[in-house]
Amino acid sequence: MTGAMDKTPRSLRLHIGLFGRINVGKSSFLNMVSGQDVAITSPVPGTTTDVVEKAMEFLPLGPVVFLDTAGLDDVSSLGEQRLERTMRALDRTDVALVLVEPNIWGSAEKNIVRLLREKKKPFAVVVNKADTVSLSEGFLAEARAQADRVLVVSSVQPELRDRHVNALKEALIHCCPEERLSSGRLIGDLLMPGGLVVLVVPIDLQAPKGRLILPQVQAIRDVLDNDAAVLVVKEREYSAYLRKLKELPALVVCDSQSVMKVVADTPPGVKCTTFSILFARFKGDLEELARGAAYIERLRSGDRVLIAESCSHHAAQDDIGRVKIPRWLRQYTGVDLDVGHCSGRDYPGDLEKYQLIIHCGSCMLTRGEMMLRIYQAKERGVPITNYGVAIAFVQGVLKRVLGPFPSALEFFEQEAEKAKRTPLPTGGHVVPGDGQGGTTCPQAGCQSQ
Repeated sequence: MTGAMDKTPRSLRLHIGLFGRINVGKSSFLNMVSGQDVAITSPVPGTTTDVVEKAMEFLPLGPVVFLDTAGLDDVSSLGEQRLERTMRALDRTDVALVLVEPNIWGSAEKNIVRLLREKKKPFAVVVNKADTVSLSEGFLAEARAQADRVLVVSSVQPELRDRHVNALKEALIHCCPEERLSSGRLIGDLLMPGGLVVLVVPIDLQAPKGRLILPQVQAIRDVLDNDAAVLVVKEREYSAYLRKLKELPALVVCDSQSVMKVVADTPPGVKCTTFSILFARFKGDLEELARGAAYIERLRSGDRVLIAESCSHHAAQDDIGRVKIPRWLRQYTGVDLDVGHCSGRDYPGDLEKYQLIIHCGSCMLTRGEMMLRIYQAKERGVPITNYGVAIAFVQGVLKRVLGPFPSALEFFEQEAEKAKRTPLPTGGHVVPGDGQGGTTCPQAGCQSQ
């Protein structure tokens, strides 16, 4: 089936993880649900050696991606590596399906349920191979005690596929987090029908040739979906076009690295923000990320700061995460900071050794993954913010660009008030403004600022 849903980026799809012991029939179940031979099946234990992904349109849930994982009880020579990848898939999962065999509820099942509860992942239990043996009442009672939804299926009876798939959809709708069922809040809820948004976008050498980057495209679509209009301009033409308008725009959105100039050129009564701040709300918890920015004031010489990127790419000469943000932090605080980096899905397990985490816009992560990263930071007592929020802070315009989001602004001001009672580092407060244009992450569809 072709259409817009087929082109939905994987990071925006609902991620449904399949977990269970070896040879429980996870791959057969995925093939049954998709109606295709997506995953290799075999009676030989351990056939699935890596995470198999299947993206599809799964109405009424919309675009989803199923994650078929290796067996939880794999004791082969590669079992430890396979289990590690399965755990990474669990972090990416929005809703989990725990597949079990009839009348078997042992340590593997108990462990995965425990992990899902610890990570606050909603889940349902799927009893597979129901055609092979009668289910005991004791087993069913145990399964129902563990999950609100228990499905009984047979993956090898095609005549029952429709019944099983419909039951699965009902269970997923019941389990699915509310924010994944409703449309994500990107920009449309900030507008009234008939309003005008000005998007100030950089067109630099690293932008995908002939295309706008993903955050810009998504913002345009969301504006149009909410019956408003869009004016897209480059930074140097912004002021001239603003003067030509008969009415001022309802909102101006710009690239993080041009925020100081755009704010200066925007009339005080016009709301403005950045793409990165829009994505901080769309993909994560803007209130918590705004609060985290206030901790920049508290950084001391030798403090460790983690710059976390959600994609892996070759760093440009003046890369935003590797070069510019560390430089701006040191200029602002006036102290020598120990800045570390991570990229892709290699998010450190020892977050507690950092005094601050600054995360990218998370274009390549699901909302669930980003929320998990924020949760892991809070659990370890480490403040976390993101590129756009941090850049606006050190450039002195954060309150202005948080204006469209009163709750986030309140969180920031409360934490900033606490920071005032903490002595500041010696020196610092050099507002960075190197006059250089934005740097777009070269990975297609991603903007790491």
